[in-house]
Amino acid sequence: MSTTKHILLFGAGKSATVLIEFLGKVTRRNQWICTVADMNLETIRAKTNGFETLRAKAIQLTDDAERKALIAAADVVISMMPPALHHLVAKDCLLLKKHLLTASYIDPSIRELEKEIADAGLLFLGEMGLDPGIDHMSAMKMIDDIHRQGGKITTFKSHCGGLVAPQSDNNPWHYKISWNPRNVVTAGKAGAIYKENNAIREMEYLHMFRDCGTVDIKGLGPLAFYPNRDSLSYIPVYGLNESSTFVRTTLRYPDYCTGWQKVIEAGLTSDEAIIDTDGLSYADFLKNHLTRNNIILDTPLLKQQFEFLGLSDPQLINKGQQPVSTVLQQLIEEKWKLAKGDKDLIVMLHEIEYTLNGKAHSIQSALIVKGDDELRTAMAKTVGLPLGIAATLLLENKIALRGLHIPILADIYEPVLKALAEEGVEFEEREL
Repeated sequence: MSTTKHILLFGAGKSATVLIEFLGKVTRRNQWICTVADMNLETIRAKTNGFETLRAKAIQLTDDAERKALIAAADVVISMMPPALHHLVAKDCLLLKKHLLTASYIDPSIRELEKEIADAGLLFLGEMGLDPGIDHMSAMKMIDDIHRQGGKITTFKSHCGGLVAPQSDNNPWHYKISWNPRNVVTAGKAGAIYKENNAIREMEYLHMFRDCGTVDIKGLGPLAFYPNRDSLSYIPVYGLNESSTFVRTTLRYPDYCTGWQKVIEAGLTSDEAIIDTDGLSYADFLKNHLTRNNIILDTPLLKQQFEFLGLSDPQLINKGQQPVSTVLQQLIEEKWKLAKGDKDLIVMLHEIEYTLNGKAHSIQSALIVKGDDELRTAMAKTVGLPLGIAATLLLENKIALRGLHIPILADIYEPVLKALAEEGVEFEEREL
C-alpha cells in the first residue's frame, strides 16, 4: 500500500493561485501528490502547469459520488469553495476520517459536528486565511506575549485591507478588485457592533462609510477604516474581556469611503430591487438611481468617481431581470479589474495598549505585502499560504492538535507564522 501523502484542494479561483504553486513546490520536494479540483478544467490546468505532482480534476462539488471518491483518496482536504458548500465537504471528511482546512468562518452546520470531529481524532481548522486567519495568529501572539509578562490589555484594534499598490493606483476610487467581487458589493451590509471605552457601539449600514476613522501606515499615509461585522464575538475568543476597547476593521483609501457612501445612499447595493436591464445602458442605470434617491454629486471627486464607474457609458446591459446589486457587481468587475502587471497590497495593523507594572505601554504590529502581478496577488498569497503551510505541517506531524479550531493557539500560530515569515509575510512590531 502506497505511503505517499495526498493533499486535495477544492477550488482554483483567484485566491488559490499562489496556494496551488506553493503546493506544487511542497509536493515536488516531499514526493507527495496534490489533486486540484474545480468546475473548470482549463482553469485548473493553467494553474497546475509545470508541476508533475499536481493533478487537475474537473468536478461538480454537489456530485456526491465524485466528491466522496476524491476525499477518500486524500490525507488532508483544503476547501476554497464558497462557504455555503463547505458543509458538504466537512460531512464527507468526517465520514471518511480526513483532516479539513478552510479560510472561511466556521458556520453553524460545521459547529454542530464539533464533538464528532474531536472523537474522530481529526483536525478541522477554519478561518485559516488572511482575515480571518493571519489576523488571529498575529494578534494572539502579541496578546499571549503580553499576558505572559503579566500585562493587562486596555485597547485592542485590528485593521486589515486589500488595496491597490500605489504604482498601480490610477483611478479615482483608489481601488481594484483582488478577491470575490460579490463581497465588495455586500461589505458592511450586516452593520457592525464593537466595544469602545467600555460602551457597546453599533453602526448601521447607511452610516458605515460616512464616518470612517483613519490610521497612518508608514509609507502609505492615512488609510480609512470602517468596523467589521461583529467584533464582540471575538472578545472571549481572544481572552480580552479586560479590554475597554475592542474593534476589528477593514482598511480602504479615504476617497473610496467617500464614494462608496454615495453608492449605498443611491440604493445601488440593493439585492431586493429588481430591474429590467434590456435596453438599459449603464449610464442610465446609474443616473436613474442617483436621481431617484436625490443624490447630488457635489464635489469634483464624486463626479470623477461616478464618471469612471460608468455615468456616461452607453453600453446596454441587456441581461433581462436583474437585482440592482448584480448590475453594480458587473460594473465594478469591469471597471476595477486588475490590469496586466498591476500589483495589489495587503495591509494589516494591530494597535494594542496595555499596562504592565503600573506603566502604560502602546505597541503596533504592521504587515505590508505586495503582489507580484495581477495573478500572483498579495491577496492570493495571504489567503492561500496559511492553508498550504498548515496542510504541510499537519502531514509532517508538526501540528498535533485535533478537534474543531481556528488558529488562536500557539500550537498553530507559532509554526505557521514562522513559515509565513520565510515566505516574506512578516510583521514589524514597534513600541510607541
